[in-house]
Amino acid sequence: MPAKSPVIVDLKFIPEEVETALKGAFPDREVINRADAVHDNRDLSGIDYAVVWKSAPDLFDRAPDLKVVFSGGAGVDHVLTLPGLPEVPLVRFVDRSLTTRMSEWVVMQCLMHLRQHRTYEALAAKREWRDLSQPEAADVTVGIMGMGVLGQDAARKLSVMGFKVVGWSRGKKAVDGIETYGGDELDAFLARTDFLVGLLPLTPETQGIFNAGLFAKLSRNGPFGAPVFINGGRGGSQNEADILSSLDAGILHAASLDVFEQEPLSPDSRFWQMPNVYMTPHVAASSDVKALFRHVEQQIARLESGQPLQHVVDKLAGY
Repeated sequence: MPAKSPVIVDLKFIPEEVETALKGAFPDREVINRADAVHDNRDLSGIDYAVVWKSAPDLFDRAPDLKVVFSGGAGVDHVLTLPGLPEVPLVRFVDRSLTTRMSEWVVMQCLMHLRQHRTYEALAAKREWRDLSQPEAADVTVGIMGMGVLGQDAARKLSVMGFKVVGWSRGKKAVDGIETYGGDELDAFLARTDFLVGLLPLTPETQGIFNAGLFAKLSRNGPFGAPVFINGGRGGSQNEADILSSLDAGILHAASLDVFEQEPLSPDSRFWQMPNVYMTPHVAASSDVKALFRHVEQQIARLESGQPLQHVVDKLAGY
């Protein structure tokens, strides 16, 4: 029986988490972790599989014989822009833990804005005991742009919390209990949306889609008057100058941002100091590395037993 192909691991994750996860992963094949300097000059030709997240730009030059590339996350734009991407299947990471983490983040942001948490924090800092008029979830319509696996799960969980939820995607999706819009129905969707949640992949069509023109079409009928923008998708989908100007002008009431046009976010960015903006450092749905490697093992096993790969990306569509 021929030896099984090694697996290249090129992940810009927390190194200790990758090392720990690798201890029980791929027991029947060699793993080449590119974070380990011992592999700097390793010949990577003849290797079938690579698991990548913001990998080194020389990967595909050094590993010209790959049969499958596995993304370390749900997004794949970081792979699609790498030089020399081979014409082989690109598989995105779909896992319960990743989906649940994103939904937790989305629900948390919606609840913090609903319950005026930042205002109460400011009052507490001044030792001021004061009640605020409090709307409930049923008073707010949350609109989710991007109704894939992550968007649908977030929609269901927001509905359980009592929010009214609507969804939009380029291709209209049928989701039980959720009113959905598609394609050219974007304006109608935006007009109903008090809290806008971005969970879109980054494609040429979604580049900079969250801009002043879009924000101006959002509902002004919610409990805070101006709408709230929450982005857990991709930084390239938002125009940050427009977010700032919309917050300054009151076109947006507040925002929650997990992703940015340039990461890490510059220390000079105004977002750090804005009292009505929650920020997290691209961690809304950090991949569980052990779950990622289990997913890759399962997909390799499918391929090597003659079954089709799952979650293969349409490279033209970008997701």
